[in-house]
Amino acid sequence: MAESPHRIVRAWLESPRSGVIELDRDWTGRSEPRFTLGKQCPAPGALLPAPPLPAGLTFGYYLDAPAAEIVFLLPLEHGCDIDPARDTVFLAGDFNGWQEAVGRSEWQLAPAEVEGERVLRWRGDAARFLTGGLRFKFVTGEHQWLVPPTDAPNLVHDGQGNVNRFVDPARTGWHLWRFTVAEELSLADAWVAGFAATPAETVPLVPGPYFYELRTDLPLGAIVRGDETLFRLFAPRAKAVTLFIAPSADAFDLATPQAFALEKKASPGQAAVWEIALDRNLHGWCYWYTVDGARGGPGPSGFDSTFKVLDPYALAAIGRDGPGIVLDRAWVGQGDRGFKTPAWHDLVMAEAHVRDLAANAPVAAAPAERLGFTGLRKWVESDAFYLHHLGVNCVELQPVHEFDNVTTEEYHWGYMTNNFFAPESSYALEPAKASGVHELQQLVAAFHRRGMAVVLDVVFNHVGVPAHLMFIDRLYYFEQDAAGQLTNWSGCGNDLRARSAMARRLIIDSCTHFIEAYGVDGFRFDLAELLGVEVLRDIEAALKRVKSDVILIAEPWSFRGHIAGALRDTGWASWNDGYRDFLRDYVRGNGAPERMEYFLRGSPWYFAKWPAQTINYTESHDDRTWIDVITENEGGNGFGPTPRDRRRTHLMAALLFMSLGVPMLAAGQDFLRSKHGVNNTYLRGDLNALDYRRMYRYHGTHAYFADWIAFRRGKLGRLLRQGSRPSEGFFRFAFAPGSPALAVLLNADLSQGPERLLFAVNPTPREVTIPVGPDVVGPDPSAWDQLADHERFYFSNRHGVAMPVEPDLYLPPLGCSLWVNHG
Repeated sequence: MAESPHRIVRAWLESPRSGVIELDRDWTGRSEPRFTLGKQCPAPGALLPAPPLPAGLTFGYYLDAPAAEIVFLLPLEHGCDIDPARDTVFLAGDFNGWQEAVGRSEWQLAPAEVEGERVLRWRGDAARFLTGGLRFKFVTGEHQWLVPPTDAPNLVHDGQGNVNRFVDPARTGWHLWRFTVAEELSLADAWVAGFAATPAETVPLVPGPYFYELRTDLPLGAIVRGDETLFRLFAPRAKAVTLFIAPSADAFDLATPQAFALEKKASPGQAAVWEIALDRNLHGWCYWYTVDGARGGPGPSGFDSTFKVLDPYALAAIGRDGPGIVLDRAWVGQGDRGFKTPAWHDLVMAEAHVRDLAANAPVAAAPAERLGFTGLRKWVESDAFYLHHLGVNCVELQPVHEFDNVTTEEYHWGYMTNNFFAPESSYALEPAKASGVHELQQLVAAFHRRGMAVVLDVVFNHVGVPAHLMFIDRLYYFEQDAAGQLTNWSGCGNDLRARSAMARRLIIDSCTHFIEAYGVDGFRFDLAELLGVEVLRDIEAALKRVKSDVILIAEPWSFRGHIAGALRDTGWASWNDGYRDFLRDYVRGNGAPERMEYFLRGSPWYFAKWPAQTINYTESHDDRTWIDVITENEGGNGFGPTPRDRRRTHLMAALLFMSLGVPMLAAGQDFLRSKHGVNNTYLRGDLNALDYRRMYRYHGTHAYFADWIAFRRGKLGRLLRQGSRPSEGFFRFAFAPGSPALAVLLNADLSQGPERLLFAVNPTPREVTIPVGPDVVGPDPSAWDQLADHERFYFSNRHGVAMPVEPDLYLPPLGCSLWVNHG
């Protein structure tokens, strides 16, 4: 049977004057192929088989035919966080047992340089790899699997959530052809590539990696400068940008705006921007853009000259659709500067939602105030403020950036962001007047007066509806696969291409703005895995130049992978999902005590190189509440918890506050907040609003949490607030035979003074004895003073006999105890 003609599957520009055309298989013709780039550029010149680097970058391998070898490449640029001086990397796959390759020198990649680019390289006999379809992946010596680029054309999914690449014997490097053109190809035009013999059959010619490095350092947004207002937008492929302004949010004004065409201006060494200066002070005016561009390209172009684009740098917005509001930064002012952010290891955090805290708060507030910043501020300023009496010193607020709720009344968690500079308009009393700016400033200042740091939950991994950045430049701002379709590792329909230079800058500028204008103390990054370690490093460096003690927390996973281990060498902390999942099982008598030991030690080394790198928690906004997860009730409904549910909750609290790291609660967890077993409540304000009456119903549990927090933050808790790893002899563990029960002695080597703490826990329904040994008891057992058990703290009046410290330490079923020896 005759071989079918070759097809062009992709084409991209390496620079404005050169590019690569990819065929469906290696070219086997006697003469080189003839291509066309359309009517405007019918004959690209200097056509040559692409050298090794494009194939290695695109497919992860290429064939060195003269040597009969295959070469696997891992580039050390373009978003790679591997440091050859620190990391070892191995080639793994179907051909060597995957994990079994780690540590074997014959599979280790070596530093090299290919066409002037730094890479890690492995080369070997080609024959064994060209049998067809062999999968491969790169993995570090610490078993961190490196995620392949989302636009790699040789990706394969294994059906278990893993994404690998495969070796295609028909594509070994001779399927890629490099071309050059005499004049630069404009990004604003839609270019195509095809065979000269069949010019009607083409594929889009899209910008390659150089495109995503385009950037400008010029200020962006609406900038009021005295009697002049400058509007500036970065839109690298736009053909035209039009500004619309209106004096107010009045319906008539918005329907009859003034329109101005922006001019594309270039600066030396930087990408061009679109801008216009109007000779008037437009503070308080409404504005939006329309952006037009070429319609060609893989997938939808995103350009729509009729769509009203909300400026990504707008400092306030009337709603998810816009318009933005021009604000003079002098009017915006600065956030609170008088608060000292606590050291990370001193933090005790509570995650909370603005409306959940304010909705039922026992404070005088109008219904409209309870919907947002003002109602919560009044609650924070009240003498009865719940989180103040609980004792936490840091609140992590769920997203307050403008998000995509449709109406003011609609409840929303906020994880679908529409603008990264504007405070959420539905949380403001007068959004058309940008009142949310000052209301949020006042809220942050109120928390600070309470001695609480404010960490904002921020969502930079995807955007909500409408996706305004999509209409500025879909290709530049969003991750796409080889076919030009949006990737969806966020599970929300799109993934922001944080690796693009101006997307990275947008994130940094947004966080900087909230530090400077609102006085926030830090950020928790939602699905941070999608941003990548290199981007997170850049964000850390930039924000620490603004605020040296900024709190940076990553949710280190996505549907694509997990990067907590890779963040160990950074200044980021991570939510510890392993801790969360294990404690849910452990308090029900499951799990190895050695695993609990690991978490009590602060998840050392693999997860956290220093204790405060692990954010220890057992409940967050996601999924069911703690009590709904562990309840004995049918249907996972912990609204009416059983006595053992409460006892297990007390064990969890004791373990949480005895673990090195940063403890975090979900608001209401201390009074057994329940969502009636409902798993996903992101739109359920009725279920999420805190019912403060449960504090009276379960006052003993609330008080137990508050007492543990007071202990943790007090003088005796200093042994748990470790700024760095303690000495090897600091901990001493003992285990009950055949049981998950354990005991731990802290400061066992007296390296941190004479005081020692002894903590023991029994998560089983049977009483146990734990052999701690006579040397722990010491010559005077009475020197051990009991501080707490599974029901209460003993600060002054014990109301009974203290549980003794003995060589065989007794614990009752579902029991725990804490003792101190002052030495």
